[in-house]
Amino acid sequence: MSAPFQEPQFIMPVIADQTLMFTEAGESAAAVARMIAANRDTLTALARELRADPPAVVVTCARGSSDHAATYGKYLIETFVGVPVASAAPSVASVYGSAVTTPAAPLCIAISQSGRSPDLLATVAAQKAAGARIVALVNDATSPLADAADTLVPLMAGPEKSVAATKSYITALAALALLVAEWSGDEALGHAVARLPERLATAWTLDWSEVVAMLRDANNLFVIGRGLGYGIAQEAALKLKETCALHAEAFSAAEVRHGPMAIVNEGFPLLAFATSDAIGDGVREAAAEFAGRGARVALADARADGGGSPPALADHPAIEPILTIQSFYRMANALSVARGLDPDSPRHLSKVTRTL
Repeated sequence: MSAPFQEPQFIMPVIADQTLMFTEAGESAAAVARMIAANRDTLTALARELRADPPAVVVTCARGSSDHAATYGKYLIETFVGVPVASAAPSVASVYGSAVTTPAAPLCIAISQSGRSPDLLATVAAQKAAGARIVALVNDATSPLADAADTLVPLMAGPEKSVAATKSYITALAALALLVAEWSGDEALGHAVARLPERLATAWTLDWSEVVAMLRDANNLFVIGRGLGYGIAQEAALKLKETCALHAEAFSAAEVRHGPMAIVNEGFPLLAFATSDAIGDGVREAAAEFAGRGARVALADARADGGGSPPALADHPAIEPILTIQSFYRMANALSVARGLDPDSPRHLSKVTRTL
């Protein structure tokens, strides 16, 4: 007996400029403008207090994309203010249950989209019990993390329904840049942050289609950056994994020479992010060395100010990485679709990760 007839199922194709990731990442300029307007007075007041009573150390607390923002914040704070920054290991509080001992006047910066992950909350509670001042950069201002904060910095990114965090990551970077500009009193950085929304809108329009073509059939690659660009390289590698099912590893241009470069040979893909200042020279040198070995290199070089392949915008070196990751997000969305995937619904992932 023949099987009953079944209507064929029609699966709508994913269209790159109709995904949630595309829409949400494209809102980053407006989100950053909202974040600055909402938090300038708060961060100016916080910076005044930090100058009057400087913390001996800054501790960051974050996971995933937010931890990559914390890496960017580490370089910002240590470069512009000179206070050492360390990353808290959440399992110390949430799993081991160990008490925290901190130096006098510590500052804890917690970064999160949802503000609800149990290990993040446990770490913040441990830091607070040890006397730390808690500054929370969080997109959900009704979250438990927001309630625990001594200083709340709502990221103002608005709803983010795609699993891949984009505009909330960029607003976290911008909030850190705004805090450090106020804390350090660096006028050039302050002016750069003020024009960031306009510059992000321009970065979103840049054409990275050559990178899509290069990575469409790739299996793995390295993403390299250095200094203020290293956290952006980490974020790009994560997004390539989660939205494109592409194994990507992030390295500092200084560290990639210590072992990892041994596997780079003919045809190996490399995506490199270089700022326009001297720290970007290390990235440019590594990219040139890999290209000399026959690697397929895409160098987003801010020094070329839109003239490279892929193009990257020149600005204050501290905000160039924010502009570059905005251009990257558009490319990653297109690459995901080109590889037959849906960037809004990566396999095995959910929007809120509740790690213990």
